[in-house]
Amino acid sequence: MEQLCRDDDCIVDESSSKTVSFLGHGRFGRVSLERETDSRVCAKKSSPMHLKKILEKELRIMHRFRDHPRIVDASKYLHLRTKPYECYMIYMEYASQGNLHQLIYGFRRESRKIPETLVQRAARMILEGLVALHSHGYVHCNLKPSNVLFFTSTTPGELWDLKLADFGSSKEPDSEYDFVSIGTAKYLPPESFAPNGLVIEPGLDIYALGCVVYEMLGAIPIQEIFDEFYEWKLRGRDISPEARDFVSRCLDMHPRRLTAAELLNHPFITGSLPSPTTEDEKGSLIPSVSKLIST
Repeated sequence: MEQLCRDDDCIVDESSSKTVSFLGHGRFGRVSLERETDSRVCAKKSSPMHLKKILEKELRIMHRFRDHPRIVDASKYLHLRTKPYECYMIYMEYASQGNLHQLIYGFRRESRKIPETLVQRAARMILEGLVALHSHGYVHCNLKPSNVLFFTSTTPGELWDLKLADFGSSKEPDSEYDFVSIGTAKYLPPESFAPNGLVIEPGLDIYALGCVVYEMLGAIPIQEIFDEFYEWKLRGRDISPEARDFVSRCLDMHPRRLTAAELLNHPFITGSLPSPTTEDEKGSLIPSVSKLIST
C-alpha cells in the first residue's frame, strides 16, 4: 500500500521527488501528483510568482486547522523553484480517492442515483469542516464539489473521509477581502450579484453547500443571465422530505441562512435514513469511489 505523504515530511529534498501525473488546475495554480523515492506520495500545488500572497494565505489556513479531520493538511513551508521556470509551491495530502465532482459525474455516467445515505454522510462531513472555519471567523468562499476531497478513512465506523481544500478564495478573520478571487458563479448566492456589492459572510458557504447537496441528489444548474445567476432544477428523482427541507434551508434567498452548527442538527443530518436495499445501492456506498472516478 502506498504511504501517503503528510505533515512536515512531505518533501524535504525536491530532487528526491518525481511528478507522476497532472491532477488538475484552477485560477491560482496547477496540482500534480508527486512520488518520492521511498514511495510516499503527495499533491503539489504550483503557482506563478505574482500569486505568492494567495498561496501563503492557503498555507496559513491549512496550518491553522492542521489537526482538524475535515481540512486538508499541508507541509509547513512555501517552496520556491527557479528552474525550468519560477514558481511557488506547497505540498499537501494526496486525496487518493478523488473528489466529489468526480464522484457525482461517475454516477451520472452510469445513469445511477447517489443514495441519500451517501449524500447525508457527505453533507455532515462538509458541515463539520464549515463549523470549524466559521467558528474562527473564516469563510471558504469557493465551496464546490471539486474542492471536497475523498480520503481513505482513519475514523472508526466511517467508510471514507471528506476534507475541504482550496483556500485561495477564502476570507480570513479581520482581513480585507480581494473580491477578484471570489468563487465559482453557479455556487454563489443571489446576494453576490447585488448592485451594492458582496458581503462575505458564512451564509455564502451555506448556500454553496445547498447547491452541492442538490447536485448530489441529481439537480443540474440552469444558466440564467450573463453567465452569472443559476437556478437549480431537480429532474426525475424523488427525494426525502428531510433532504428537500435541508436543501431549501441552505438555498434560502435571505442571506441570514441557518448556520453550519444549526444545520448539523437538521433531521436530514441526524436522522437514520433507510439502509440500501439492493446490491447496486450497497455497492455504491464506497469504497467504489476510486472505481467510479477512474472510468
